[in-house]
Amino acid sequence: MGDPFPNPHATKAKTNSNRKIMFFAAGTGLVLLAGVLLFQAFNAKTGAAGEDKSAGSVRISGSQPSARTQPVAKVGNVVISEDELARECIALYGPEVLENVINRAIIEQACQKAGINVEQAEVHAEVEKIAKRFNLDTKTWYEMLQAERKMNPNQYRRNVIWPMLALRKLAGQRTKLTPEQVQKAFVRDYGPRVKARMIMMDNLSRAQKVWDDVKKHPAEFERYARDYSIEPNSRALGGAIQPIPQFSENESLWKAAFKLHEGEVSGIVQIGLSRYAILLCEGRTEPIVNSIEDVKTQLVDQLTEEQTQEAVARVFAKLKEQTRVDNYITGSTTGGVSQTSGTSFSKGQVNQAIPSPTQGLNGSNR
Repeated sequence: MGDPFPNPHATKAKTNSNRKIMFFAAGTGLVLLAGVLLFQAFNAKTGAAGEDKSAGSVRISGSQPSARTQPVAKVGNVVISEDELARECIALYGPEVLENVINRAIIEQACQKAGINVEQAEVHAEVEKIAKRFNLDTKTWYEMLQAERKMNPNQYRRNVIWPMLALRKLAGQRTKLTPEQVQKAFVRDYGPRVKARMIMMDNLSRAQKVWDDVKKHPAEFERYARDYSIEPNSRALGGAIQPIPQFSENESLWKAAFKLHEGEVSGIVQIGLSRYAILLCEGRTEPIVNSIEDVKTQLVDQLTEEQTQEAVARVFAKLKEQTRVDNYITGSTTGGVSQTSGTSFSKGQVNQAIPSPTQGLNGSNR
């Protein structure tokens, strides 16, 4: 789980061959085992784990549910059956794994309706392309997936790459970058940043009182941050935060920061719902790259990937809203809502899509 108050000016990680590769997207080995058993035989139950009353069954790919009595272990004279193991896995991991199965079924149905097919050759080519992005061959890439996240090549191709390619085709659009977008990305990722300290508050009236005191005693900013800021990481450091880049995600924050001169205290800046920041400017960093031509290829690749993922996410969010899903494990019904061509989606909805195949790959910090 991430920090309760994440860095408000965090930017997207940049793609380059020097990244320290970390994996967060895949599940554990037990979750994968549960997924296999769910595909084989899925007996949904209602109520708390351990109840025997059945609430119906779910068919995967049109197959009928059947008893799995093959033994998987024997303890003394007690035989543990595959069906018993499946029930335990469903009780522990059913909702999480079923969500992945449902998402894939939604995409498969949309592809069938649109006459879209994703060939295995396309899947393998995409894996090779991703591996090359990190100067790795596919064998090494698969070995890293297996070692770090216990995800074998078939699972990666089926559960990550295939849905991504299918959604790209369903999106049916190519990204178009403008020179202005590339320039803003260059400034964001390589330009000067504001060095600052921050006091974050969750109440406007308290923020006003602290701001009044800080304006009278700006030299005591660090003490006020330790005493009043609700952001635990920066509070322990006297309000010190990572330098704030221009054109980063929190527009209110970076615009306020770039108006400040060294030693100047900002006004109260609302940076989110019930989140108010007071900044102290401590100068600016030096640009790490002076010419956009030196990194233009990387920037274009990065922005193209970002736009593609956003388009894919919007398509997936729309499919989820249009497709009725009756989930017998959670007892919930979602979707089945007709959408008009002018429907827009919030950022929260966009983030519900199938994760990027390189999600969680972090670059080195500036």
